[in-house]
Amino acid sequence: MKLLVTGATGKLGTKVVETLLKSVPASQIAVSVRNPEKADGLRARGVDVRHGDFDRPETLDAAFSGIDRLLIISTDGDNETRIRQHTNAVEAAARANVKFIAYTSLANARESRLFLAPVHRATEEAILKTGIPYSFLRNNWYLENETASIQAVMAGAPWVTSAGTGKVGWALQQDYAEAAAAVLAGNGHENTIYELSGKPMTQEELASILGTVLGKEVPVQQVDDAAYADIMKGAGVPDFLIPLLVAIQGGIREGHLDIESNDFEKLLGRPTTPIDKALRHIVHEISQTQN
Repeated sequence: MKLLVTGATGKLGTKVVETLLKSVPASQIAVSVRNPEKADGLRARGVDVRHGDFDRPETLDAAFSGIDRLLIISTDGDNETRIRQHTNAVEAAARANVKFIAYTSLANARESRLFLAPVHRATEEAILKTGIPYSFLRNNWYLENETASIQAVMAGAPWVTSAGTGKVGWALQQDYAEAAAAVLAGNGHENTIYELSGKPMTQEELASILGTVLGKEVPVQQVDDAAYADIMKGAGVPDFLIPLLVAIQGGIREGHLDIESNDFEKLLGRPTTPIDKALRHIVHEISQTQN
């Protein structure tokens, strides 16, 4: 049985591979990466490192050859680019006769009106079209996505949001990685959809827990989208990112990430990491990089 993880040198991919290595022999694990030299450390540990570029489908034919179970980790970029890249990967998996595809999708991907959803809808549909058994890992929101806001609070700024009372099912990337590894290496996950969400909470609730972790009051500044964009610009966020951040806040406000689910527990055999412990982890990592 040969397992392959795409994007294995990215933040999520790295965590998935490290989790797999705890229970699966390295000889049964392959990775597909755009820059194989970045995976030299994995190669030294016995992992089969393959060159695979989602923009060059011919590389994927070799990368996916002989693979039984594949995890496609969604790429970064604009929606059009991502749909093209994901479609290339899915079609290559079909040509390689892969027996199972797991895919890191988005919360409630089929119905969601979040601006990111079209990518994941299109990819899920492409996978379904192949007829290959699948598992859609509908990831809610990485707590790490809030690192910049947490850094700002640690530096004395308020928690700024235009998401109103919208709730998010935050969880650590590590929890998402362990869930993905469990599906890729486990049995009985054919043709499944997992809504992977932590306990949904508002920005105020998250900021309050962060305040407890930091031992100080964290004021929350609720603003409209225009003011949020101005504040982000003033904080040095690149112009091209600002509309994305505003759209995410709007999506949260409209409830697109407010998903109640116990699917994490089904896959992990435990609840997600408690949010206070998860925030402590991120605060510690920020402190480490600043020292």
